[in-house]
Amino acid sequence: MSASYMSHEWGRLSAARLAATPKDAVVVQPIGSVEQHGPHLPVFTDAYMAESLVRASVGLLDENDPDVWVLPTLSYGRSVEHAGFVGTVTLSTDTLIAVCRDVGRSVAASGFHRLVFVNGHGGNVALLDVVARDIRVETGMMVFRIMASHFGLPELVECPDAQYAAHADYLETSVMLALDSSLVHIDLAEADGESAARLFGTQAARGAPLPTAWLTRDLSRNGVIGDPRTANAETGRRIFEHWQRQLLASFREIAAFEFGLPG
Repeated sequence: MSASYMSHEWGRLSAARLAATPKDAVVVQPIGSVEQHGPHLPVFTDAYMAESLVRASVGLLDENDPDVWVLPTLSYGRSVEHAGFVGTVTLSTDTLIAVCRDVGRSVAASGFHRLVFVNGHGGNVALLDVVARDIRVETGMMVFRIMASHFGLPELVECPDAQYAAHADYLETSVMLALDSSLVHIDLAEADGESAARLFGTQAARGAPLPTAWLTRDLSRNGVIGDPRTANAETGRRIFEHWQRQLLASFREIAAFEFGLPG
């Protein structure tokens, strides 16, 4: 872990240092999940990717940038869609909402005005949309929700399983290979979930949210929704570096953001 990143860790700071932080400081909460990721990826993939991305982006901050303080990663998420697969540890919706709201209250009580959830797990997205507004109403803080995959792909990078990819797929596996290939058992990678193309195609055709609340077992036998077999570290590196640049730009934009009606 770089000295640059360590200097931004909330847990390593004194109360006096945090109290002296300017009002434009940004507090970041990485959040992921512990859940099955097929036979080839570790169960902490989402949490590991979120934390790694925050670490890499914060490492690019310079002396002219705002203060960015990083809270300890929330590794557990809402992973009910993966229930029934070995390795999944899920919090209930109520529990995770309560945890996130308590984090928000605590950050606000310390005098901060900007909180960012950097999320690595798709199953947390809807929940974070709700809890962010709850925190805003209760504390007055500005709360932002960022998911790396929503930054899209860099130019000239395509995912061959894009029509049905959703979990432990080409993209996730490529990024994990770039971050730490020792965690990836690519020899065990298998494609599954092709039937999801029908469901996701309906979504795309209607331009609307998914028409049903699917569970992983509805779409896959091995927990994979996609085809990770041709994943590679070079593609993963390019995707991760694109996300890293986008997240750094987001931190800078969030630090400068203020609500205000035209007067």
